[in-house]
Amino acid sequence: MLNQTPLWKYLIVIFVVAFCALYASPNLYGEDHAVQISAGRDAVVDSSTLDKVSDELTNLGIQVKDVMLEDGQILIRLFDYESQGIAQESLQKTLGDDYFVAMNLAPDTPSWLESIGGKPMKLGLDLRGGVHFLMEVDMNSAIKKSFEDMVGDFRTALREEKIRYRSVKQNDAGVEIQFRDQDTLDKADFFLKNRNPDLVFTEKNGLVIQVSMSEQRLAQTRDYAVKQNITIIRNRVNQLGVAEPLVQKQGAERIVVQLPGIQDTAKAKEILNATATLEYRKVDIDHDVRDAINGRVPAGSELIEDQNGVPQLLEKQIIVTGNHIIDANSGVDQYGLPKVSISLDSKGGAKMSRFTKDNVGNPMATVFIEFKSTGERDEAGKLIFEQKREVISVATIRGHFGSNFETTGLDSPQEAQNLALLLRAGALIAPIQIVEERTIGPSLGAANIASGMQAIIWGFVLVLAFMIVYYRKFGLVANLALALNLVMIVGIMSLIPGATLSLPGMAGIVLTVGMAVDANVLIFERIREELRDGRSPQQAIHHGYDSAFSTILDANITTFIAALILFAVGTGPIKGFSITLMIGIATSMFTAIIVTRAVVNSVWGGKRLEKLSI
Repeated sequence: MLNQTPLWKYLIVIFVVAFCALYASPNLYGEDHAVQISAGRDAVVDSSTLDKVSDELTNLGIQVKDVMLEDGQILIRLFDYESQGIAQESLQKTLGDDYFVAMNLAPDTPSWLESIGGKPMKLGLDLRGGVHFLMEVDMNSAIKKSFEDMVGDFRTALREEKIRYRSVKQNDAGVEIQFRDQDTLDKADFFLKNRNPDLVFTEKNGLVIQVSMSEQRLAQTRDYAVKQNITIIRNRVNQLGVAEPLVQKQGAERIVVQLPGIQDTAKAKEILNATATLEYRKVDIDHDVRDAINGRVPAGSELIEDQNGVPQLLEKQIIVTGNHIIDANSGVDQYGLPKVSISLDSKGGAKMSRFTKDNVGNPMATVFIEFKSTGERDEAGKLIFEQKREVISVATIRGHFGSNFETTGLDSPQEAQNLALLLRAGALIAPIQIVEERTIGPSLGAANIASGMQAIIWGFVLVLAFMIVYYRKFGLVANLALALNLVMIVGIMSLIPGATLSLPGMAGIVLTVGMAVDANVLIFERIREELRDGRSPQQAIHHGYDSAFSTILDANITTFIAALILFAVGTGPIKGFSITLMIGIATSMFTAIIVTRAVVNSVWGGKRLEKLSI
């Protein structure tokens, strides 16, 4: 019998629609005005911090919806924007500069929905409000840092090859290596050129080789500096509680950072500008630190204070920098004492292996280096950064190791956790500065949402009215499919990690509303043709769906390819438009062909019909 849908197809339709509806439902619950508190480098967020926060909110007389301590952060949900601003300002004064107190918007999704991964759609800046930063990497510092690394590499390589040199030092043009005689210089020149094909070696007067970077190496250094900073900025943005920040490269030296929902621009700038890096140094045990404090600092060493202000005498030569760190995790050793397990990349592991082989039993220091803006600018108009250094850990080398090792001798598990966090997220290769800043208020975002929703609703209503008037009962079926199509788009957008709905994305949904009924128009017109040709209603339905399928498939595939190209080559708003368009094409195919046929077959299928209301 014609037009009978198997039970398993009905079950698939019900499951897919119910699944999408479930994950679309978090968008119905809205968001709370919230204040998030996270710890800085020298602080910790724990139950005592929570008590202090609760007492301060009580003293302020602010009505709180919820206060929660989770994953080392406190999230305070409030009822209105005014309370949010008062709470943020007061808590920042109470807790001090060691804590980050930021305002944002927190989804009000029920816990049972969150437990199964249910989250509302991520909204872009134009819909949710927030801040936009354009940041520029200080490439001069990145290149200088690369030359500093070369100095240590050249010294190690020449010693291993037993090539004697007089000095290896950095200058404005790169690295300068001086030798005692011409034969040694020639031998070193041949060895280093084969070892470093992407560097330029130039022989100068005075038995000197000048080393500079090739254009290819310079481009690689700049690209690496930007990518490294992007990774670290993403980690720093987590302190602001932004669920889906946008951090991406723009041009050769710039990074775009968009933080939807963030309302505290000053705090966002403070966190993003707090750039840092790490260095491992050998502690100078051959000289007395007291002599160095009194002004007699050895030529190859320098004094750097630790966290308690106590000077430590360290050798200038750097063993490994923080950009070689792949991962760092805190834990306890076999004696139950705190430790940090560290993993280096292959290059860093080789350097560490060479050093530790000859220094078992000697202390090694971890130096934390932070770049802070002085507020002054150079002749080119770029901010001048001041470098601050601090020894955050001194540990004894227990044995020969390479890429994987442990740092022990820490005072507490909390110190181990803080050190692991710094090692993972502090390895910035060069300082950055904010060159452009834009703020979009939540009221403008709400207005954009209202305008976008109005466009969707009006488009939806007009299409519904047309389908009912023109196709009667079959028009009702198409309208049902159209409603389910919108639900499925929202559900899938909520499920896809990184998918963000922007104003152009809403335009894509409006376009999809119009396109979604195209398939049904083709099917229904084909059914009408079959009826005019004298076929029975059941035959007309069957041939209408089967004959129109290839045309519908071809039309949607070409549109999907165009949307895919837009996604591949476009940026920002164009990507947002193409994502919603591609999702809408896929869901409209499902609802227009499979869902409507299941509904039509359940209502009219398998019956003796004299005519159809179409």
